[in-house]
Amino acid sequence: MAKTFIEGIAQKLRIIPNLDREHDSGNYGPLRKYPAAEEWNEHIELDANAWPERVERKYSLVPTTCFNCESACGLLAYVDKETGQVSKFEGNPHHPGSRGRNCAKGPATINQIQDTERIMHPMRRVGARGNGGWERISWDEALDEISAKIRASLKTGAVDRVVYHVGRPGHEGFMNRVLRAWGVDGHNSHTNICSAGARTGYALWHKFDRPSPDHTNAKVILLTSSHLETGHYFNPHAQRILEGMMDGAKLIVIDPRLSNTAAMADHWLPTWPGSEPALFLAWAKMILERGLYDREFMETQVNWDAWMKAVHPEEACEFERFIELLIVEYAEYTPEFAAEECRIPVEQVIEAGEVVAGAGSRLCTH
Repeated sequence: MAKTFIEGIAQKLRIIPNLDREHDSGNYGPLRKYPAAEEWNEHIELDANAWPERVERKYSLVPTTCFNCESACGLLAYVDKETGQVSKFEGNPHHPGSRGRNCAKGPATINQIQDTERIMHPMRRVGARGNGGWERISWDEALDEISAKIRASLKTGAVDRVVYHVGRPGHEGFMNRVLRAWGVDGHNSHTNICSAGARTGYALWHKFDRPSPDHTNAKVILLTSSHLETGHYFNPHAQRILEGMMDGAKLIVIDPRLSNTAAMADHWLPTWPGSEPALFLAWAKMILERGLYDREFMETQVNWDAWMKAVHPEEACEFERFIELLIVEYAEYTPEFAAEECRIPVEQVIEAGEVVAGAGSRLCTH
């Protein structure tokens, strides 16, 4: 087929491939998503920067982890076997969390590797604080000096002089145990101003602040100001939430904003900021009154007997009586109360509450 005038110009400017070149599909094989693991030690790709010449590059693909948020999604570092340098990062299809599907921050890790201002060695301040003076020291010097100062503070009882600050806490509680062993309450990280408010509830409830519900098999997914497109460790969750929705799960989003996630929800509740507890209390009342709670879980995993002895010592310490008294305790938290607090129609409170109450053990929240 003859080229058009526009195609001829575009071809000369290399905007489109050379249409005059003979096409031999047999040389290339089918398209694929990821190199097979068997090829990771000797992977060959064409150099995109050498186009239109076909220049082959040999890579060793090294599994690693993205740490641009706490999802810790899997990456493959493409190490050029000729230069020994990392050329790019792509998703690791064998990672159980991200499964090779990464957001833009994953491949962008190459910018951190190549950053001209990346700090590669320990630095010690020179001169007055704030004057910008630094000198490079060895790791041995840094460790000896820091440990000596920590030891001196601990030996003299000045534990309040020890503060541990980390940008990305990826040690999953290990450093906290070390600090507690020293008697130090001085752990700080960006999490304190990032998502500590949400995580505090989880930590107090089940001692772990990063839950991963079974969204894939959920009947109802309830998101409270947590979103597929903005949540900082939501990539693995987002994949499974979409899988759950494709399998029929209902999505409820509580957020004053009509976010991208709220726009996809079956129920969007634009509650007044800070009023969400009223909504949860009203739904808890609905579940209690309708007997839709998980009795086995509550009877064995909730300290209802301690509550009975502390609040109602005169009552028989029986689970049935506990439920009766709990309903009385929640009496004021009606749908009308929640609607007024949240500034949304009472019909919305009831409609979404019935969906939540009917989910049983297949309710996933975040």
